[in-house]
Amino acid sequence: MSKTHRPFQRGKGMLVVISGFSGSGKGTLMRGLMQNYDYYSLSISATTRKPRNGEEDGKDYFFTDKEHFLKMIQNGELLEYARYVDNYYGTPKAYVEQELAKGKDVILEIEMQGALKIKAKFPDSVLIFITPPSVEELISRLRGRGTETEEVIRARMEKAAMEAEGVEAYDYILVNDDLDRTVKHLNYLIQDQHMRVRSQIPFLEQIRGELRANYARMNELN
Repeated sequence: MSKTHRPFQRGKGMLVVISGFSGSGKGTLMRGLMQNYDYYSLSISATTRKPRNGEEDGKDYFFTDKEHFLKMIQNGELLEYARYVDNYYGTPKAYVEQELAKGKDVILEIEMQGALKIKAKFPDSVLIFITPPSVEELISRLRGRGTETEEVIRARMEKAAMEAEGVEAYDYILVNDDLDRTVKHLNYLIQDQHMRVRSQIPFLEQIRGELRANYARMNELN
């Protein structure tokens, strides 16, 4: 399948944070974006947890130990970080800045705690929260995985209830009721942000300069 190209490219890319309930389909949506559009880059998080079966270092996560992770924090190498169940997770700064400079829209798939830190540091970042159409559908998806016990599912539902209290901090909420349609909506939502005037200041200054120069030349001819 050929990827869709962005019809224009002006300046740096945009920082986009994706969060959502466990079972909302975040990972599947991210794969859909990567497969269908060539202007996104998915940030890879660093973590101190051990790799799970099938996970690859540098592809799924940057796996490291606690000592090195703490040094990354001290050296300012992370855009954000958080601790979950005795493990650290964080977003390496260098990779994100490199991709933004290329004009890529960088997607951070992170928890709410990290998302709010990103918004505080980067006010122009876009925060999008993914949810299934109903709680019944959420439970169905969690059970449909076939890999989690009822105890784990209950814990995930408890966490979802807490997360639901903080969704107002996000810019948009997107209901994932149909995968293909939601991937398209997510792409449109992100790309529309590029049309905001504040996102087009360099281009606007270029147009202003060209208009002033053109007007001056016309006056000289007269």
